[in-house]
Amino acid sequence: MPNTFAYLVLGLAPVAIWFLFKKLPAGQALIWSLVGCYLILPPYPVAFDPPLMPALNKTTLPNLAVFVFWILSAKPNADLLPKSLFARVLIAVFLFSPIITVVTNPEPLIFAQSSIRGLVMLDAVGIILTQFMTIAGFLAARGLLATAASQKDIMRIFVVAGLAFSLPVLVEVRLSPQMNTWVYGFFQHLFAQSIRGSGFRPMVFLEHGIWVAFFVMMTCMFAMALFRNGAPGTRTRYLLAGVYLFGVLILCKTLAALLYGGFVGVLVLLASRRLQAHIAVLLALFALAYPILKGADVIPERAMLEQAAKVSAERAQSLAFRFSNEEELLRRVQQKPVFGWGTWGRNQEHNYFTGQIESVTDGRWIIVIGMFGWVGFLAEFGLLALPIFLVWLEQGRIERDKQNNRSDRDETWGRLEHSPYVGALLLVLAINLVDLLPNATLTPLTWLVAGALLGHAELMARWRGDTKAIEPMVVTEKRTYM
Repeated sequence: MPNTFAYLVLGLAPVAIWFLFKKLPAGQALIWSLVGCYLILPPYPVAFDPPLMPALNKTTLPNLAVFVFWILSAKPNADLLPKSLFARVLIAVFLFSPIITVVTNPEPLIFAQSSIRGLVMLDAVGIILTQFMTIAGFLAARGLLATAASQKDIMRIFVVAGLAFSLPVLVEVRLSPQMNTWVYGFFQHLFAQSIRGSGFRPMVFLEHGIWVAFFVMMTCMFAMALFRNGAPGTRTRYLLAGVYLFGVLILCKTLAALLYGGFVGVLVLLASRRLQAHIAVLLALFALAYPILKGADVIPERAMLEQAAKVSAERAQSLAFRFSNEEELLRRVQQKPVFGWGTWGRNQEHNYFTGQIESVTDGRWIIVIGMFGWVGFLAEFGLLALPIFLVWLEQGRIERDKQNNRSDRDETWGRLEHSPYVGALLLVLAINLVDLLPNATLTPLTWLVAGALLGHAELMARWRGDTKAIEPMVVTEKRTYM
């Protein structure tokens, strides 16, 4: 059971966010708020559950708070929604398609010893509010973090937070995951899943060791990007930070995150920005197409299991278990493929007699497609992938404009070179999309990066049409970080 201190910390989060927005520039306050709350606040089941409202937890409460403080600090004529019509459509579908999900799921699920009620319109209200609070940080990031300077702030703050977070991570690597128990009075997952070989996977205050490893991987990649593009006086410290964080990533004992780090790290350090964008697009397309490929038996599952067995029999068994559950859950999805089964565990496989859930949903994609169908899947994954596609398209358009009838603007176009940090952000977001296939690592930080990239794509489009508007982006920063 969570202790009183856990609820006190959660309740004070909006106060801390207000203080950050009062003392820092709004963009930096947004980043520190979402990163800090994600790393420090107590995980599920700690939440406030007001009547007629979805639960306010470590995800929804900070998102709602930063959205409110962004609105209060924004200019009167600020755009609250994306300029892209496609993005607006995806947001509308993401928010309101659950209404149809509720309408198409009025029937209860009856078992021999229990039942699950059908959905009612009050459920639709709760789902819509939850969906809005899920993307509130995304909308705020789009409005506040569009420039290259803001992207540098994202990376700098992630690296600083990662270095600080590494201290409790190393404690748990040595002593086992105990921080959440010591501070908040409960253990947030199955202890057996934290054991790896003769050691432990750290969890700190996150949901699972996989989440910890993925966050450390993100901070390591951002440190490498800052090393590659930083000023001469700061590059060495970012290199040391990146090497140290990669060492922490190894100690997290999560193979997938380590593979992601090796793959993305090479691209961040060596690939051109355009190549980075190309690869990010390919990864995003794969994530979007995965359910179709899975249904068509195109995914080489047998070969993947054989490769996993070469690494570890335990890893192969875990992967086989995931594949088996996906097949089982996909059969249930086929009964309501368009708008899904809704909430209350209706998307799961249940024991016929007891009604107990017998399936395990690991990947975010199978969770979303089971609950909200293909429409919900395309809305959520489409919103996450759209910034990647838009930045990639704008990069191509700028390259073509530079080659066609723009010789009189060579100096301006040179200063409009894409942000040196955008490639790393694209790759990290794309690899997060890929990780949503085996895992459910969709966090406020994912939406933060996606929102920043969407805002940057919109700025690129505006700058392309009016080069006078590029001045805020291309001014060389004189601030020294770290």
